[in-house]
Amino acid sequence: MRVSTQTVFDQGVFNIQRNQTTLIRGQEQISTGRRILAPSDDPVASARALEVTQAKSTNEMMIRNADSARSAIDLQDEAMGRYTRLLQDAKTLTVTAGNGALSPRELKDIAAELRGRYEELLGIANTTDANGLHLFSGYQGETQPFTENSPGVVAYNGDQGQRLIQVAPSRDLPVSFAGSDIFQRIRNGNGTFETAANATNVGTGIVTKGVVKDHAAWGAAGNPKSFEMRFHVDSSTPTPVTTYDIVDPASGNSLLTGVTAVAGPHTRTYQPGASVALSTQSPPDTNPTPFDYGVEWSITGAPADGDTFTVEASSSHDIFATMHELITALETAGTGATENTRLSNALNTANNNLDNSLDVSLTVQAAIGAYAKEVDTNRSAAEDLAVQFDQTLSGLQDLDYAKAVTDLTFAQVSLQAAQKSFVQVQGLSLFEFI
Repeated sequence: MRVSTQTVFDQGVFNIQRNQTTLIRGQEQISTGRRILAPSDDPVASARALEVTQAKSTNEMMIRNADSARSAIDLQDEAMGRYTRLLQDAKTLTVTAGNGALSPRELKDIAAELRGRYEELLGIANTTDANGLHLFSGYQGETQPFTENSPGVVAYNGDQGQRLIQVAPSRDLPVSFAGSDIFQRIRNGNGTFETAANATNVGTGIVTKGVVKDHAAWGAAGNPKSFEMRFHVDSSTPTPVTTYDIVDPASGNSLLTGVTAVAGPHTRTYQPGASVALSTQSPPDTNPTPFDYGVEWSITGAPADGDTFTVEASSSHDIFATMHELITALETAGTGATENTRLSNALNTANNNLDNSLDVSLTVQAAIGAYAKEVDTNRSAAEDLAVQFDQTLSGLQDLDYAKAVTDLTFAQVSLQAAQKSFVQVQGLSLFEFI
């Protein structure tokens, strides 16, 4: 085989450049600490590293989201904590107002303190986060959720949604609430039905909130869920006798007799503190059609002739109206047995509604606590996953320094050998022997 001088030079240069390339690549690997400098170095590992890097970026976003969610949840918890303490303070003041020895002036002082709590309540309901977004306006974070149209009449301007933050690939957590569910949609009475004294009553009858003995009976078809307890006092005898009737106001019929209600006397005799069952008692009831709606209540004191009490299915009663009605009852309280009775019934109603509001508040706080724990759990899992991603990327990309230094040394030796051998080979010419 004939080898030209040009071939000798070309091959020598090629070998030197190849060894220089290997040397430079080794230097780059050591300086960067990376085994793969280009996808062509290891196509399979490069593709896998890209997948892991993308997953790592998503995981880092979840950690940032978890931090943001935890900040919002902590603010929710703080706001609901203030709301709970406000309700507890209002209940304490309500119980204090029930002291019959207090004067109208002292009751007005309690009302003034409650009015301050009312203003604080509006502030809590309109709480914003660090970005100026309202916590209790549903999706409408930039909309102020509650505005007072008149004393005790507060409108909700938000919606029923919840803003969500993704804290895990398959988990979104709420960072806002629909304020109407917390401050307005509160069941009154005992949550199933509400008892109330007529505002025109002149006796001293005080009604309890009642209890449900049979939920199925109360919820049965045909239950009108609206009743009036009407009193009659017969003073024609040396010892006045008080009787009562239970009337369906829609039809005007007595449940006790089955016919149109009359003025009295009635079939049942009133006993202070005794249970009033919304079911047939025969005798003394004469209604040929028995009834049983599964609830009962009691009344203490001495109702006057013509006094009435109502029993209605529970409905929504917002905390703003409850606070305003309580303040009004205290500010307008008078003296005398009738006025004291009206105040006692108003305080009982307010206390029941405050209890129901407190139940809602504590339920929401429990949910917030569960969300906070879930955020922490997901963040901890994401941090563990981040360590795994780093380890996987390290295995795919990181350099084995011992091997790299050895390869670099070998490349240096190879380059030096190529250079020296080229010098010797290029000197092999016939002209050297002429």
